[in-house]
Amino acid sequence: MARTKVCARSVAVAVTAVALAVVTGCAVGPGASRATRGAVARPAAARDLADRSAGAAGARAGQAAACDPQASSLAPSGPPQVTPGSFMAKILARGHLIAGVDQSTYHFGYLNPLDGHIEGFDIDMVRAVAAAIFGNPDKVEYKAISDAQRIPDIRNGEVDIVAHTMTILCDRLRDVDFSSVYFDAHQRVLVPKNSTATGLASLAGQKVCATAGSDSAKFIASYPARPRVVLVTVPYWTDCLVLLQQGQVAAISTDDTILYGLAAQDPFTKVVGAPLTDEPYGLAISKQHPDFVRFVNAVLARERADGGWAASYAHWIGTPVPAPPAARYAS
Repeated sequence: MARTKVCARSVAVAVTAVALAVVTGCAVGPGASRATRGAVARPAAARDLADRSAGAAGARAGQAAACDPQASSLAPSGPPQVTPGSFMAKILARGHLIAGVDQSTYHFGYLNPLDGHIEGFDIDMVRAVAAAIFGNPDKVEYKAISDAQRIPDIRNGEVDIVAHTMTILCDRLRDVDFSSVYFDAHQRVLVPKNSTATGLASLAGQKVCATAGSDSAKFIASYPARPRVVLVTVPYWTDCLVLLQQGQVAAISTDDTILYGLAAQDPFTKVVGAPLTDEPYGLAISKQHPDFVRFVNAVLARERADGGWAASYAHWIGTPVPAPPAARYAS
Protein backbone atom coordinates (compact mmCIF):
# COMPACT_ATOMS: atom_id res chain seq x y z
CA MET A 1 0.00 0.00 0.00
CA ALA A 2 1.22 3.49 -0.79
CA ARG A 3 1.99 5.54 2.29
CA THR A 4 1.00 9.10 2.99
CA LYS A 5 3.39 11.54 4.59
CA VAL A 6 2.28 13.99 7.25
CA CYS A 7 4.52 17.01 7.83
CA ALA A 8 3.24 18.64 11.00
CA ARG A 9 4.30 21.43 13.31
CA SER A 10 4.17 20.95 17.07
CA VAL A 11 0.69 21.58 18.35
CA ALA A 12 -0.27 21.74 22.02
CA VAL A 13 -3.58 19.95 22.39
CA ALA A 14 -5.55 19.90 25.61
CA VAL A 15 -5.68 16.65 27.56
CA THR A 16 -9.31 15.69 27.22
CA ALA A 17 -11.81 12.89 27.06
CA VAL A 18 -10.56 11.91 23.60
CA ALA A 19 -6.94 11.80 24.78
CA LEU A 20 -5.36 14.34 22.47
CA ALA A 21 -1.60 14.79 22.81
CA VAL A 22 1.28 17.02 21.75
CA VAL A 23 2.31 16.06 18.21
CA THR A 24 5.69 16.92 16.73
CA GLY A 25 7.51 16.39 13.43
CA CYS A 26 6.66 14.23 10.41
CA ALA A 27 4.64 11.08 10.92
CA VAL A 28 4.28 8.45 8.20
CA GLY A 29 1.37 6.09 7.95
CA PRO A 30 -1.41 4.80 5.71
CA GLY A 31 -4.33 7.02 4.79
CA ALA A 32 -7.08 7.66 7.32
CA SER A 33 -9.89 5.13 7.49
CA ARG A 34 -13.55 5.83 8.09
CA ALA A 35 -13.82 3.60 11.16
CA THR A 36 -16.23 5.03 13.67
CA ARG A 37 -14.60 7.40 16.17
CA GLY A 38 -17.64 8.77 18.00
CA ALA A 39 -18.69 11.70 15.83
CA VAL A 40 -20.82 14.30 17.60
CA ALA A 41 -24.22 15.04 16.09
CA ARG A 42 -24.79 18.76 15.50
CA PRO A 43 -27.93 20.76 14.90
CA ALA A 44 -28.48 21.48 11.22
CA ALA A 45 -28.26 25.17 10.32
CA ALA A 46 -30.09 26.74 7.42
CA ARG A 47 -27.85 27.54 4.47
CA ASP A 48 -27.42 31.06 3.11
CA LEU A 49 -28.08 32.46 6.55
CA ALA A 50 -27.92 36.27 6.55
CA ASP A 51 -25.45 37.82 8.99
CA ARG A 52 -27.13 38.40 12.33
CA SER A 53 -25.13 41.48 13.26
CA ALA A 54 -24.75 44.94 11.81
CA GLY A 55 -21.00 44.57 12.05
CA ALA A 56 -20.97 41.55 9.76
CA ALA A 57 -23.37 43.18 7.34
CA GLY A 58 -21.25 46.30 7.12
CA ALA A 59 -17.97 44.43 6.77
CA ARG A 60 -19.23 42.23 3.97
CA ALA A 61 -21.50 44.63 2.08
CA GLY A 62 -18.77 45.62 -0.32
CA GLN A 63 -17.89 41.98 -0.96
CA ALA A 64 -21.50 41.06 -1.73
CA ALA A 65 -21.66 43.76 -4.36
CA ALA A 66 -18.48 42.50 -6.04
CA CYS A 67 -19.10 38.75 -6.27
CA ASP A 68 -21.13 35.82 -5.07
CA PRO A 69 -18.79 33.56 -3.02
CA GLN A 70 -21.19 30.63 -3.29
CA ALA A 71 -21.30 30.78 -7.11
CA SER A 72 -17.74 31.70 -7.95
CA SER A 73 -16.19 28.46 -9.16
CA LEU A 74 -15.66 26.83 -12.58
CA ALA A 75 -18.11 24.17 -13.71
CA PRO A 76 -16.83 20.64 -14.41
CA SER A 77 -16.12 19.82 -18.06
CA GLY A 78 -17.44 16.30 -17.52
CA PRO A 79 -16.43 13.41 -15.26
CA PRO A 80 -13.01 13.73 -13.60
CA GLN A 81 -10.36 12.75 -16.16
CA VAL A 82 -6.59 13.12 -16.15
CA THR A 83 -5.90 14.56 -19.60
CA PRO A 84 -2.42 14.86 -21.20
CA GLY A 85 -0.73 18.18 -20.44
CA SER A 86 -3.08 18.99 -17.56
CA PHE A 87 -2.06 19.90 -14.03
CA MET A 88 -3.57 16.58 -12.95
CA ALA A 89 -1.15 14.80 -15.31
CA LYS A 90 1.75 16.59 -13.59
CA ILE A 91 0.47 15.44 -10.20
CA LEU A 92 0.12 11.90 -11.54
CA ALA A 93 3.71 11.97 -12.84
CA ARG A 94 4.97 13.22 -9.45
CA GLY A 95 3.31 10.26 -7.75
CA HIS A 96 1.30 12.01 -5.05
CA LEU A 97 -1.05 14.91 -4.38
CA ILE A 98 0.23 17.59 -1.97
CA ALA A 99 -2.54 18.88 0.29
CA GLY A 100 -2.41 21.70 2.85
CA VAL A 101 -4.58 20.63 5.78
CA ASP A 102 -5.25 21.25 9.44
CA GLN A 103 -4.03 18.78 12.05
CA SER A 104 -5.93 20.07 15.08
CA THR A 105 -9.59 20.42 14.05
CA TYR A 106 -11.33 17.34 15.41
CA HIS A 107 -13.70 15.76 12.86
CA PHE A 108 -12.37 17.86 9.93
CA GLY A 109 -8.58 17.73 9.87
CA TYR A 110 -7.08 16.03 12.91
CA LEU A 111 -3.83 14.16 13.56
CA ASN A 112 -4.89 11.09 15.50
CA PRO A 113 -2.21 10.54 18.19
CA LEU A 114 -3.08 6.85 18.43
CA ASP A 115 -2.03 5.97 14.89
CA GLY A 116 -0.36 9.11 13.45
CA HIS A 117 -2.95 9.48 10.67
CA ILE A 118 -4.58 12.73 9.65
CA GLU A 119 -8.32 12.18 9.31
CA GLY A 120 -11.66 13.96 9.10
CA PHE A 121 -14.26 15.32 6.72
CA ASP A 122 -11.82 17.63 4.92
CA ILE A 123 -9.37 14.75 4.58
CA ASP A 124 -12.06 12.58 2.97
CA MET A 125 -12.51 15.28 0.30
CA VAL A 126 -8.76 15.26 -0.40
CA ARG A 127 -8.72 11.47 -0.56
CA ALA A 128 -11.54 11.55 -3.09
CA VAL A 129 -9.45 13.85 -5.31
CA ALA A 130 -6.42 11.56 -4.98
CA ALA A 131 -8.55 8.54 -5.85
CA ALA A 132 -9.76 10.28 -9.02
CA ILE A 133 -6.18 11.01 -10.10
CA PHE A 134 -4.39 7.82 -9.05
CA GLY A 135 -7.13 5.28 -8.45
CA ASN A 136 -5.76 5.22 -4.89
CA PRO A 137 -6.91 7.61 -2.12
CA ASP A 138 -3.70 7.06 -0.15
CA LYS A 139 -1.51 8.89 -2.68
CA VAL A 140 -1.44 12.09 -0.64
CA GLU A 141 1.31 14.03 1.10
CA TYR A 142 -0.31 16.11 3.81
CA LYS A 143 1.30 19.39 4.82
CA ALA A 144 -0.07 20.62 8.15
CA ILE A 145 -0.46 24.40 7.94
CA SER A 146 -1.98 27.21 9.99
CA ASP A 147 -4.87 29.40 8.85
CA ALA A 148 -2.41 32.15 7.95
CA GLN A 149 -0.41 29.81 5.68
CA ARG A 150 -3.31 28.69 3.52
CA ILE A 151 -3.24 31.34 0.79
CA PRO A 152 0.56 31.85 0.70
CA ASP A 153 1.17 28.11 0.33
CA ILE A 154 -1.28 27.87 -2.58
CA ARG A 155 0.16 30.91 -4.34
CA ASN A 156 3.76 29.78 -3.83
CA GLY A 157 3.05 26.29 -5.13
CA GLU A 158 3.93 24.65 -1.82
CA VAL A 159 0.70 22.65 -2.03
CA ASP A 160 -1.65 21.62 -4.85
CA ILE A 161 -4.83 22.07 -2.85
CA VAL A 162 -5.93 23.30 0.58
CA ALA A 163 -8.68 21.53 2.54
CA HIS A 164 -8.76 23.44 5.80
CA THR A 165 -12.30 24.53 6.84
CA MET A 166 -11.67 27.51 4.54
CA THR A 167 -14.51 29.94 3.89
CA ILE A 168 -14.94 31.25 0.36
CA LEU A 169 -14.68 35.04 0.58
CA CYS A 170 -14.50 37.66 -2.15
CA ASP A 171 -11.19 39.06 -0.88
CA ARG A 172 -9.71 35.54 -0.94
CA LEU A 173 -11.01 35.00 -4.47
CA ARG A 174 -8.64 37.73 -5.61
CA ASP A 175 -5.72 35.52 -4.55
CA VAL A 176 -6.85 31.91 -5.10
CA ASP A 177 -9.59 29.94 -6.79
CA PHE A 178 -12.02 27.73 -4.91
CA SER A 179 -14.02 24.63 -5.66
CA SER A 180 -17.78 24.71 -5.38
CA VAL A 181 -19.10 24.82 -1.82
CA TYR A 182 -18.70 21.42 -0.16
CA PHE A 183 -19.84 22.36 3.37
CA ASP A 184 -21.88 25.10 5.06
CA ALA A 185 -20.80 26.27 8.51
CA HIS A 186 -21.79 29.22 10.73
CA GLN A 187 -19.79 31.25 13.25
CA ARG A 188 -20.83 30.85 16.88
CA VAL A 189 -19.23 30.99 20.35
CA LEU A 190 -17.66 28.41 22.70
CA VAL A 191 -17.52 29.14 26.45
CA PRO A 192 -17.00 27.17 29.69
CA LYS A 193 -20.14 25.38 30.86
CA ASN A 194 -20.38 27.62 33.92
CA SER A 195 -20.30 30.79 31.80
CA THR A 196 -23.38 32.99 31.60
CA ALA A 197 -22.42 34.29 28.14
CA THR A 198 -25.14 33.83 25.53
CA GLY A 199 -23.20 34.91 22.45
CA LEU A 200 -20.67 37.40 21.18
CA ALA A 201 -22.80 40.41 22.18
CA SER A 202 -22.64 39.34 25.84
CA LEU A 203 -18.82 39.29 25.77
CA ALA A 204 -18.29 43.03 25.40
CA GLY A 205 -14.99 44.07 26.98
CA GLN A 206 -13.85 40.46 27.39
CA LYS A 207 -11.14 38.46 25.62
CA VAL A 208 -12.25 36.19 22.78
CA CYS A 209 -9.83 33.89 20.96
CA ALA A 210 -9.49 33.14 17.23
CA THR A 211 -6.69 32.05 14.92
CA ALA A 212 -4.55 34.58 13.08
CA GLY A 213 -5.50 34.78 9.41
CA SER A 214 -9.07 33.54 9.92
CA ASP A 215 -12.16 35.46 8.89
CA SER A 216 -13.45 34.68 12.40
CA ALA A 217 -10.75 36.97 13.81
CA LYS A 218 -11.75 39.77 11.45
CA PHE A 219 -15.37 39.36 12.45
CA ILE A 220 -14.57 39.54 16.16
CA ALA A 221 -12.35 42.59 15.69
CA SER A 222 -15.12 44.48 13.88
CA TYR A 223 -17.99 43.33 16.09
CA PRO A 224 -19.98 46.42 17.24
CA ALA A 225 -19.98 45.79 20.99
CA ARG A 226 -19.33 48.52 23.58
CA PRO A 227 -16.84 48.19 25.09
CA ARG A 228 -15.16 46.35 22.22
CA VAL A 229 -14.57 42.63 22.38
CA VAL A 230 -10.82 42.07 22.93
CA LEU A 231 -9.46 39.82 20.16
CA VAL A 232 -6.70 37.35 21.09
CA THR A 233 -5.07 35.52 18.16
CA VAL A 234 -3.07 32.28 18.12
CA PRO A 235 -1.83 29.95 15.35
CA TYR A 236 -4.17 27.00 15.99
CA TRP A 237 -7.67 26.45 17.40
CA THR A 238 -6.36 24.03 20.00
CA ASP A 239 -4.21 26.90 21.29
CA CYS A 240 -7.48 28.78 21.85
CA LEU A 241 -8.85 25.81 23.78
CA VAL A 242 -5.81 25.82 26.07
CA LEU A 243 -6.25 29.55 26.73
CA LEU A 244 -9.94 28.99 27.51
CA GLN A 245 -9.12 26.16 29.92
CA GLN A 246 -6.53 28.35 31.63
CA GLY A 247 -9.00 31.21 32.02
CA GLN A 248 -6.92 33.53 29.85
CA VAL A 249 -9.84 34.16 27.48
CA ALA A 250 -13.59 34.18 28.12
CA ALA A 251 -14.59 32.49 24.87
CA ILE A 252 -13.61 31.18 21.46
CA SER A 253 -15.55 32.28 18.39
CA THR A 254 -15.33 30.62 15.00
CA ASP A 255 -17.21 28.19 12.77
CA ASP A 256 -19.53 25.81 14.57
CA THR A 257 -17.78 22.88 12.85
CA ILE A 258 -14.58 23.76 14.69
CA LEU A 259 -16.31 24.60 17.96
CA TYR A 260 -18.17 21.29 18.15
CA GLY A 261 -14.85 19.51 17.67
CA LEU A 262 -13.34 21.49 20.54
CA ALA A 263 -16.38 20.79 22.70
CA ALA A 264 -15.97 17.06 22.01
CA GLN A 265 -12.43 17.35 23.35
CA ASP A 266 -13.47 19.25 26.49
CA PRO A 267 -16.83 18.25 28.03
CA PHE A 268 -16.67 21.30 30.33
CA THR A 269 -17.41 23.65 27.40
CA LYS A 270 -20.54 24.48 25.44
CA VAL A 271 -21.49 26.19 22.17
CA VAL A 272 -23.83 29.15 22.67
CA GLY A 273 -25.63 31.84 20.73
CA ALA A 274 -27.38 32.04 17.39
CA PRO A 275 -25.37 31.62 14.19
CA LEU A 276 -23.57 34.87 13.40
CA THR A 277 -22.45 34.34 9.82
CA ASP A 278 -22.68 31.98 6.88
CA GLU A 279 -19.36 30.22 6.18
CA PRO A 280 -19.37 28.29 2.87
CA TYR A 281 -16.30 26.05 2.66
CA GLY A 282 -14.35 25.47 -0.55
CA LEU A 283 -11.17 23.66 -1.50
CA ALA A 284 -8.56 26.29 -2.41
CA ILE A 285 -6.52 25.93 -5.63
CA SER A 286 -4.07 28.16 -7.48
CA LYS A 287 -5.45 30.50 -10.13
CA GLN A 288 -2.79 29.06 -12.44
CA HIS A 289 -4.67 25.74 -12.64
CA PRO A 290 -8.29 26.26 -13.79
CA ASP A 291 -8.27 22.74 -15.25
CA PHE A 292 -7.66 21.40 -11.74
CA VAL A 293 -10.53 23.52 -10.36
CA ARG A 294 -12.91 21.95 -12.91
CA PHE A 295 -11.50 18.48 -12.14
CA VAL A 296 -12.00 18.91 -8.38
CA ASN A 297 -15.55 20.15 -8.96
CA ALA A 298 -16.22 17.01 -11.01
CA VAL A 299 -14.95 14.94 -8.07
CA LEU A 300 -17.19 16.82 -5.64
CA ALA A 301 -20.17 16.36 -7.98
CA ARG A 302 -19.53 12.63 -7.93
CA GLU A 303 -19.19 12.64 -4.13
CA ARG A 304 -22.58 14.33 -3.85
CA ALA A 305 -24.21 11.92 -6.29
CA ASP A 306 -22.77 8.57 -5.22
CA GLY A 307 -23.25 8.94 -1.47
CA GLY A 308 -19.59 9.57 -0.61
CA TRP A 309 -20.34 13.02 0.81
CA ALA A 310 -23.24 11.69 2.88
CA ALA A 311 -21.19 8.77 4.24
CA SER A 312 -18.39 11.13 5.30
CA TYR A 313 -20.86 13.53 6.93
CA ALA A 314 -22.57 10.72 8.87
CA HIS A 315 -19.23 9.39 10.10
CA TRP A 316 -17.51 12.60 11.13
CA ILE A 317 -20.37 14.95 11.94
CA GLY A 318 -23.40 12.84 12.77
CA THR A 319 -26.98 12.22 11.77
CA PRO A 320 -29.42 13.14 10.39
CA VAL A 321 -27.46 13.88 7.23
CA PRO A 322 -28.66 16.93 5.29
CA ALA A 323 -28.51 17.27 1.53
CA PRO A 324 -25.05 18.46 0.47
CA PRO A 325 -24.71 22.09 -0.62
CA ALA A 326 -25.97 22.43 -4.18
CA ALA A 327 -23.18 23.19 -6.65
CA ARG A 328 -23.37 26.67 -8.17
CA TYR A 329 -20.84 27.97 -10.67
CA ALA A 330 -19.75 31.26 -12.18
CA SER A 331 -18.98 29.60 -15.51
